Amino acid sequence: MRRLWAISDLHVGFAQNRRALESLADYGQDWLIVAGDVAEALPLVTATLAFLASRFERVIWVPGNHELWTPDGATGVEGLRGEARYHELVRRCRELGVLTPEDDWVRWPEDLSLVIAPCFVGYDYSFAPDGYTPEQAVAWAAEDGIRARDEDFLHFAPYPSRAAWCAARAALTEDRLAALPPGTRAVVIHHWPLRRDLIRLFRIPRYAPWCGTRRTEDWSARFPIAVIVSGHLHLRATDWRDGTRYEEVSLGYPAHWRFERGIAAYLRPIFPAPPDPDAPAAGPVWHR
Repeated sequence: MRRLWAISDLHVGFAQNRRALESLADYGQDWLIVAGDVAEALPLVTATLAFLASRFERVIWVPGNHELWTPDGATGVEGLRGEARYHELVRRCRELGVLTPEDDWVRWPEDLSLVIAPCFVGYDYSFAPDGYTPEQAVAWAAEDGIRARDEDFLHFAPYPSRAAWCAARAALTEDRLAALPPGTRAVVIHHWPLRRDLIRLFRIPRYAPWCGTRRTEDWSARFPIAVIVSGHLHLRATDWRDGTRYEEVSLGYPAHWRFERGIAAYLRPIFPAPPDPDAPAAGPVWHR
């Protein structure tokens, strides 16, 4: 039986993360979700996804903020910004046979009622306090000494703002979810969390504006969704909302995981489901 695994925030720009990934075994017919933040440099993203495609029958990728960064002074393909950079990433994935948010959603072979739905919506600063504009949200975070590097490196051309790009992507994704065939349920994959009540930033709570959009908070109630897979927070956990399982599957920076355990220990099983899928815990189940 095939298994569906998930991981995010591999951050293979760090040598320790990269070395650990290189020791990953061949998983045969299993599939792997990669929920964003593979690396910043396009060649490193490409090489990592190519390696994973050699270890799994199918790889499904969505972008994180780090893949979308454009370094200052970058030229050529590496200097692409905003939507153009995203489409270059999609092009590279397609050459590797890696599924992206721009491709047709596919059925999970072991349960044809499940549709694998990679999504890219992004964020719009609305996880800030009620009524804040994006500019006010950034200023509010700055009061605590917080400024996301996205402000300098994640560009949004040709849209007028990151919030406008998010709105366009959200509308597109909602249309696709609304069109799911009767009797199907989606495995939604998105780098950023889909709900504010899952944002647990114990040391840097004012980083929340860069963590998602309120527009996605009711998706598990509005659409037939079985599981939502995300990353970004580097705080691995399983939660339940509206009868839907939420999986945060980050690896993270070297300080966020134990090298001696190896990458395989951090692959989260999505299907078959973990034990007791019909008995959700009252609070988060943390994964160390």
